[in-house]
Amino acid sequence: MSFQVSPGVQVQERDLSTVIPAVATTPAGIAGYFTWGPVNQRVIIDGESNLVQLFGAPDDTTFEYFFSAANFLNYGNNLQVVRVVNTSSKNAVAGPTSGDVSLLINNQDVYEAATSVGTVAYSGSNSAAYFAAKYPGNLGNSFRVEICDTISAYNAWSLSGQFAGAPTTSTLVSNYGGTGDEMHIAIIDQQGKFSGVTGTILEKYEGVSKATNSRRADGSSNYYVQVLNNESNYVWWLNHPTGISVHQAQDSSSYGTISSSTYGWGGAGVTGVTGALALNFTGGTSSAPVSDSSIAPSSGTDVGYRLFADPDFVDVSLLICGPLDETASANVCEIAKARQDCIAFASPQNFNPTSTDTVKIANCNTLRNSIGNNSYAFIDSGWKYQYDRYNDVYRWVPLNGDIAGLSARTDLIADPWFSPAGFNRGNIKGVIKLAFNPNQTSRDIIYQKSINPVVSFPGEGVVLYGDKTAQTKPSAFDRINVRRLFIILEKSISIAAKYQLFETNDSFTRSMFVSMVEPFLRDIQSRRGIYDFKVVCSDENNTQDVIDGNRFVADIFIKPARSINYIKLNFIATRTSVNFEEITALNTIQINITTNRRNLVSCIR
Repeated sequence: MSFQVSPGVQVQERDLSTVIPAVATTPAGIAGYFTWGPVNQRVIIDGESNLVQLFGAPDDTTFEYFFSAANFLNYGNNLQVVRVVNTSSKNAVAGPTSGDVSLLINNQDVYEAATSVGTVAYSGSNSAAYFAAKYPGNLGNSFRVEICDTISAYNAWSLSGQFAGAPTTSTLVSNYGGTGDEMHIAIIDQQGKFSGVTGTILEKYEGVSKATNSRRADGSSNYYVQVLNNESNYVWWLNHPTGISVHQAQDSSSYGTISSSTYGWGGAGVTGVTGALALNFTGGTSSAPVSDSSIAPSSGTDVGYRLFADPDFVDVSLLICGPLDETASANVCEIAKARQDCIAFASPQNFNPTSTDTVKIANCNTLRNSIGNNSYAFIDSGWKYQYDRYNDVYRWVPLNGDIAGLSARTDLIADPWFSPAGFNRGNIKGVIKLAFNPNQTSRDIIYQKSINPVVSFPGEGVVLYGDKTAQTKPSAFDRINVRRLFIILEKSISIAAKYQLFETNDSFTRSMFVSMVEPFLRDIQSRRGIYDFKVVCSDENNTQDVIDGNRFVADIFIKPARSINYIKLNFIATRTSVNFEEITALNTIQINITTNRRNLVSCIR
């Protein structure tokens, strides 16, 4: 506002309403080997049906990762999935011939980077391929694409009943004097690997155009290449043979039929299909399963769990290790530790359920020793046996997907600073039996090592029966509820603190910060997350040296709420004539004597 030199009223405003923002506490992440879907790209999944749609149903090589993800989704609805494949995997292709194929398109970013004109070339003799399965893997061999672009072909087409009418000429092309630009396209699940039923139409595109500048009523492209690439969940358009031009509407010429070599469609199609060109997809390979070190490498930034490593660009609170071995699980836990805003959940390697408890405990200890001191890691005691409805078999699956799910569910029904363990919030779903069901003696052994037992209690279900992190140093952070409490506090207050950057470090700014933080902490206190707190942000800790160093300091003291791990019940029998006040006083004296004796012994030692 300009300086006012004559009488009047100036209006200014200052925003003192800034509050601490709520932060997401339930987003989870997993990387692994899946049958389908984009590769080396984080994809948000909100339910098991969505998981199947985008990453395929499980098979004998992918079920451990699939069910680790699906089991989390039984409790939460925010999961980021990263698919990792062997670099020798290939996309299935469809063209005039089959044979030599050397094509790997991991995701849309790779596809777009490979071309500036909407085409992808690849090495191999089949250089005139027209379509590729959208993602690598042998699942793409299930596809067939059928294309019909004339009335006569439509009348003889086996799929004609699936469309409203025969393809003709679009209004746009007709206005330019052209004819016959429209076509119908159907993507068929010829082997039934996606739908479960052979011959199912997965997608259909009605009246798409061969004209590059064709548009729909809403202004979006109706050019068949763009329609497929933007909308299909299953196929990419590749390229026509060299020397074939892509028509513009203003060519004012007939667009021809798909059987004409002028337009690069090749021969008459596949035997048994009448009235339309049909191309089967071949050459898709899944190669060997990906190694654990490829899924969770110790360094790098572009594959697997490394895609979750940057907290500035990836919002994740829970990392699911799935069936990873000890070294790879430890790498995931190190990612969580480096981020300092999420928890990694790990299970020991699957072991023989018939082994002795001693062997099973040793197996748990192997994982525990690999992870080391880490309050951002949580270790459970094993695997569960569950039903695989997709293949009608029973499978052994690691429990860490369920445990991460319990944390997400706790956030929804209570708050992150409540323990996800016990009979109120720690009940695990879908368990036929446990590979390791530790008794009291075994629980005593593993819990001392910060391994959290999962126990099947007769008549009470399967329960997470511990809440320790992998912190080895005795402290408040050896409990998951305290660690997650501080994650919430640190993350929320840090986000709000960013708005103090480049402000003046004076009493006004410091008071504004305190007035923002204290109500937030009082709210957490009222919701039983902390017992007490104190915020110090004054000239006491913002000295002249601090101010001259362009720094701002706030000390936030927290007394975190603690979970109950041990309950002691004293039952005392008395005579009928005893006054309870007398016996209570006597009992208190006895307790004090016992306590003093223990303290004396401790001092002597």
